Amino acid sequence: MKEKHYTIKELPTKERPYEKCEQFGAACLSDAELLAVIIRTGSREKTSIELSQHILAECGGFLGIHNRSLQQLRKIRGIGKVKAIQITCIGELSKRIAMTHKEERIKLDSPKAFAEYFADYFMEDMRFRNTEVFRAVFLDTKQGMIKHSIISTGTINMSLASPREIFREALSYDSASICILHNHPSGDPTPSKEDIHTTKRIRDVGNLLGIKLIDHIVMGDKCYVSLREQGYL
Repeated sequence: MKEKHYTIKELPTKERPYEKCEQFGAACLSDAELLAVIIRTGSREKTSIELSQHILAECGGFLGIHNRSLQQLRKIRGIGKVKAIQITCIGELSKRIAMTHKEERIKLDSPKAFAEYFADYFMEDMRFRNTEVFRAVFLDTKQGMIKHSIISTGTINMSLASPREIFREALSYDSASICILHNHPSGDPTPSKEDIHTTKRIRDVGNLLGIKLIDHIVMGDKCYVSLREQGYL
């Protein structure tokens, strides 16, 4: 027998998220109702809202959903390939909207402002990762961002930061300077000896090439450490 998928339209009018949003605005919707609008249909056993409540409970809220891979989402009962992709894409869209908003208010007039801006810009992308990710930001003569890219992804306690890869990209974008960032999956951004050594090595290579390393920012869970502010640059 073909599975029955309950839709939002089958709910009483006053309980339908679409109608509530149209009449009162999206801010009036609960987390489950917002998610139900995205996934559109339920499962054989649950309406879309009931399924959304189940997903949120299983993941521990929106932050938990954001940290789930496609494969992990599909392990939740009622979530197939399409719903997993829908949920993943809306998370990515939200992240990009937040990053675009941050770009519009950039003002880097001090080392502290510089570190705060880039830590804030990449925080939501990097704080939930389970492995260390090393990212480089390529800057123009006014320290405006030209491009950013992930240079390497490491193990739980080590990322491989290759000056060759960093400066090959920096030269290709005609960068005047760079900023580098990496996360600590533990959530504690205290720089290790290897972090400090890596910073000095990349700084020295940059000086030879005429491309200044402005800062190395170590990302934790809603916190960061700027090695420039710590006196290592």
